Amino acid sequence: MTTSPLRRIEQVVHSHPSQDGDGVHIQRIHRFNGDLDPFLMLDELGSDRADSNIGGFPPHPHRGIQTLTYIVHGGISHEDHLGHHSTIHAGDAQWMHTGRGIVHSEMPQTDGQGLRGFQLWLNLPAHEKMSEPRYRDVRAQEMPQLTSDHTTLTAIGGGWATPAGESVTGPLTDLAGSAGVAHIELQAGGELALAVDSETLAVYVYSGTLQIDDQVVVAGQLVKLGPGELLHLASHNGCCCLVLAGTPHGEPIAHYGPFVMNHMHEIDQALQDYRNGAFTQDSP
Repeated sequence: MTTSPLRRIEQVVHSHPSQDGDGVHIQRIHRFNGDLDPFLMLDELGSDRADSNIGGFPPHPHRGIQTLTYIVHGGISHEDHLGHHSTIHAGDAQWMHTGRGIVHSEMPQTDGQGLRGFQLWLNLPAHEKMSEPRYRDVRAQEMPQLTSDHTTLTAIGGGWATPAGESVTGPLTDLAGSAGVAHIELQAGGELALAVDSETLAVYVYSGTLQIDDQVVVAGQLVKLGPGELLHLASHNGCCCLVLAGTPHGEPIAHYGPFVMNHMHEIDQALQDYRNGAFTQDSP
């Protein structure tokens, strides 16, 4: 049996409204069942009001994951117990490798167009879950682009290529699961073909409508693509989306709040360590 080179939609996942932190409204997709491995969750933060009073995310811990925050409009400020303190704005990203533990807080901001941003959770493999935490800001000018008359691909992380041989590599090269993340804008009538054979491939539409293999994907939907070598995206009326590619870990997932480990006894240990203040102590 041969596999078609064209990646076809095999699953559609609808985002759902939720709240987190201090009453921040988000659209959420969570896949802790492992069917989007190594990706665990995607939150879309959005407000059309420039004067929106957004409560933010007070100090909270994480262990066992990476987070990637990307801003389209507005901004977000970050502080953590390791001394990192920074703010990103439109087109910027923040990457956090929580490893054994980080305690941090985040405060969303608005600009003249309000707020539109995303936070993606990536699962760390078992051998990295207790690694040293790390943090990095990435500015918009660091992210290379593939452009044509009607399309723009911004490479946030990983490598991206067209069948014609054009390629770019995003600045975030240490994403879990050898992951790639790209922001794509298609103008009306725009089309884009990508050569991508990653086992896990998904597209999340947040504005407009997208056509993949004659199926229409609307804002708030994430589609998981089946096996193949070529992803073809088109839009009649214009579209903005995120494309996620990666290699599954194929490991058990145990999830409780901000902790993602492989087994529940490791979750219990994470809770104990947080209560005992071990997250804010130097590693032995």
